[in-house]
Amino acid sequence: MRITDIIAAKRDGLDIADQDISKIVLDYAAGDVPDYQMSAFLMACYIRGLSFAEVSAMTRAMIDSGGMLDLSGVSGVKVDKHSTGGVGDKTTLIVVPMLAVCGLKVPKMSGRGLGFTGGTLDKLESIPGFNTAIDPQAFAGQVEDIGAAIAGQSREIVPADKKIYALRDVTATVESIPLIAASIMSKKIACASDVVLLDVKVGSGAFARDIVQARELANTMIAIGANLGKTVGAVVTDMNQPLGCAVGNAIEVAEAIDALKGGGPDDLRRLCVELCAVMLVIAGRCESVSDSRSLAVSCLDSGEALRKFVEIVAAQGGDAGVVEDALLLPQARSRCDVTSLESGFVSEIACARIGAAASLLGAGRRYKEDAVDSAVGIIVKKKLGDRVEKGEVLAQLHVNDESNVSEASNMVSDAYRIGREVAISPLIHEIIRP
Repeated sequence: MRITDIIAAKRDGLDIADQDISKIVLDYAAGDVPDYQMSAFLMACYIRGLSFAEVSAMTRAMIDSGGMLDLSGVSGVKVDKHSTGGVGDKTTLIVVPMLAVCGLKVPKMSGRGLGFTGGTLDKLESIPGFNTAIDPQAFAGQVEDIGAAIAGQSREIVPADKKIYALRDVTATVESIPLIAASIMSKKIACASDVVLLDVKVGSGAFARDIVQARELANTMIAIGANLGKTVGAVVTDMNQPLGCAVGNAIEVAEAIDALKGGGPDDLRRLCVELCAVMLVIAGRCESVSDSRSLAVSCLDSGEALRKFVEIVAAQGGDAGVVEDALLLPQARSRCDVTSLESGFVSEIACARIGAAASLLGAGRRYKEDAVDSAVGIIVKKKLGDRVEKGEVLAQLHVNDESNVSEASNMVSDAYRIGREVAISPLIHEIIRP
């Protein structure tokens, strides 16, 4: 089929044959399909959806667009933890060193910010000197030597996904379960980990707004992994408010360091412990979650995970001094408080609006070519269930460009609902084991 025929068929709700999905994906990766045609195809997929067969075909095509990461020289069990994206989610910075301390090997290929969600690479690159562009051989060598590495996709690994990932961000096609599943699983399989744990977010700050969608996304990715010989599990976690307090890049790194020191916000610490514990079980390191949870807590409280984080930062050229002096991280020029217009309890937070406000300040991207401002973001001062008085600070903006402060402030203010005390959703909704 011609490219226009493939687009038209999906526009009309028809199933696309494997070879035709492969054609449009591989031709786009090769530069033979322009952005505007791939944008049309992605919008058709977003509106019409994709069958499991189509999602599987797209995943295989993305993998086939490049090579597989060679981890044959890395000993031990190789694991990967991946979040579907949320607001304030800096768990990778904490969980990766925790898993490495526990004796697992963690070859972590991460992405950049997409839509209202932040990206691990953007966060790490706020550390002066930190290099996320490691060649595959050096990446594998670092994983073998110190147990972990965190880097971006090399040009050789699923290049089709890298191009499509950036395009989706600027064509309003981010929030699609089939496209999310194909994107995530193509990277996970190409990066050759033995075991993958998915942190599937659900709520107002997630792509999956309800538990049914979250389960569908989790089960789709688990099924893709099973078809391709991978052990994949999932934890469905709450994203009805930002995770932790910091939403941005440098300020999230500072919060992650606090957690690695044994402190940090309680919800962030609890989630990192649980993700580490579940991974240790499905990877065969521990027999029960209670045993693995104790091991995970010990990693943080002993300081071992912090020391491993320092090793990772130093190995990738970063200034490990940020661990002792947060002022070495980029700092915004000014602060702006967003205050409550009434008294009561925080009954609702439109979490995506917090992420969008941070992006508007410069922490995210409007266009795929945009750079992010590492210093800016939002510190959430009040979370669900907190008592707040009229005039009390709800959140603090970290600002460099004053031109968007008013709009961002209004977005944050509008994100909050103040009312009577409410029940709060559990942080962990469910665990889906392979």
